[in-house]
Amino acid sequence: MNNKTRSILKMAAIIIVALMVLMHMDIVVIKALEQYKFWLMVVASSLLLISSR
Repeated sequence: MNNKTRSILKMAAIIIVALMVLMHMDIVVIKALEQYKFWLMVVASSLLLISSR
């Protein structure tokens, strides 16, 4: 896996986490994702784990 792919995976994880934090603070409301908050955080942490060396 090259550095560009790692950077893209890290950026995706950061965006997911930022979105979940904003949803938790009720700044952003996406009803369809409310029930998947936990699993989205698991996906974000998995992306970071995969992208690390």
